Amino acid sequence: MKWKESDFNSGISNINAVLIYGPDAGLVDELCDNAVAKLEIDKDNLFVLDANELREKQDAVFAESCSPSMFGGRKAVIISGAGDGDTKIISELVLSTSLCATIIVTAGDLRVGSLRKLFEDGENVAAIACYTDDSKTLEALIHKELSAQNGIRQVTPDAMSYMLSHMGGDRGITRSFLQKIAIYVSDKHVVDLEDVEKCLPDTSATSADDYMYSLTAGHINQTMVALDRLIYSGADANMLVRMLYNHFSKLLTAVVDGQLPRMLFWKVADKFRVAMKIWSEDEIVNVLSKLNDLEKLCRTSGMQPEILIRDFSLKLSVRAAKLALKRRK
Repeated sequence: MKWKESDFNSGISNINAVLIYGPDAGLVDELCDNAVAKLEIDKDNLFVLDANELREKQDAVFAESCSPSMFGGRKAVIISGAGDGDTKIISELVLSTSLCATIIVTAGDLRVGSLRKLFEDGENVAAIACYTDDSKTLEALIHKELSAQNGIRQVTPDAMSYMLSHMGGDRGITRSFLQKIAIYVSDKHVVDLEDVEKCLPDTSATSADDYMYSLTAGHINQTMVALDRLIYSGADANMLVRMLYNHFSKLLTAVVDGQLPRMLFWKVADKFRVAMKIWSEDEIVNVLSKLNDLEKLCRTSGMQPEILIRDFSLKLSVRAAKLALKRRK
């Protein structure tokens, strides 16, 4: 079955297994945690392993999944970082008639392959995709987190535009940021632009903007200097990959639609127009594919993610410089 988030909330207790996958790693983690909470899984009844260990620990996984709890209550087995190469073992597991645990499989951005088909087409199993928030879903999340849950009565248009331009790549980071804002403005119950600028995560918006827009404009030196500042200030390389993915996703929509994204922060509008002139739809789609590959490399290659993001940023800014030169001719 293909699920939406609303299906997940109401149906997680009625299936044998669920696949939670997509480019928004924060939302993947959030839904995995929600599944454990909704199923009321005690820590003694939870077995967790990475998909890289699946073949080596196959017997242990089946033993945990197909035996009743010694402590009573429901059991769950979490397999993280799965891919199509793990489909055979996972299929045998979730289709076992002796299954005593709910199987929760998490993954990054998966193509339509064997693992997705197993969960999307099978019985008593489901798959839910976790895509990065677009402007519509992000705006709804901001209102829910600030207004409904924290009693914020007003978010000014400038503040909303700023948040929509700088968030959305990772649900966990977004929620953390919004909680920080809610605490900061709790005495006045109004969020304005100055509040948002002061409450940014450790990665400053100015440096992030310098990095993204220098890169898409093909300004090689500025790109690497801005990246150095971000990394020096404590920015996580995986977060930067998701931030770039979100940025290029917005750029793709803008190029296809032929207009700036809705609620784009006014200070970056001109820079966004420059990027729209340089990057074609095909080029952006190729970048998004490479960013998916980069995220997987950061998690599985054993190489330092910082080295990978530096190498990727240098090559991509060089590509942008060549595209910009070509467009000017």
